[in-house]
Amino acid sequence: MVPTVAVSILWIWLLNPDVGLINWFLSLFGIKGPGWLADPKWSKMALILMAQWGIGQSVLIYLSGLKDVPKDLYESADIDGANGFSKFFHITLPMITPVILYNLIMGVIGSLQYFTQAYVMTNGGPMNSTLFYALYLFQNAFQFFSFGYASAMAWILFIIIAIIVYILLKTSARWVFYGGQ
Repeated sequence: MVPTVAVSILWIWLLNPDVGLINWFLSLFGIKGPGWLADPKWSKMALILMAQWGIGQSVLIYLSGLKDVPKDLYESADIDGANGFSKFFHITLPMITPVILYNLIMGVIGSLQYFTQAYVMTNGGPMNSTLFYALYLFQNAFQFFSFGYASAMAWILFIIIAIIVYILLKTSARWVFYGGQ
């Protein structure tokens, strides 16, 4: 729930090769930490590590979905003698499939539009190792002033996202269970 720019700046300090907390923690075990944001081999890993910070939003949505599972189904399963494993795979998982679908769609869209963290932390560097599509689109529009090319790139991104979401929604009829059905 913290703004992305603030989290990115925090992680720049955490991943600092000289005074960052992560490399300091690794040094306690005798491990020399890498130059997270300066090394092309480690820059994507640094962004992946930082992305785990934002997983809380999805977890909150999953928790609200879990609270929506009717208790009667668990009581019926207990009467029938079902174990925890069966209850999870036959009650919990099917009942939270709408939440799984929502988080899947939002995750796909978010990953295809990954911009702010890469822009604030590395601006596409080192050696373009974190130059994601959205960042490249931004650079074409506002740094190289190639607005036509950037507009075409934005339309391509929109079409790709629309196709993926369409496929997910079309295939969801096979695996998403809605409580009233």
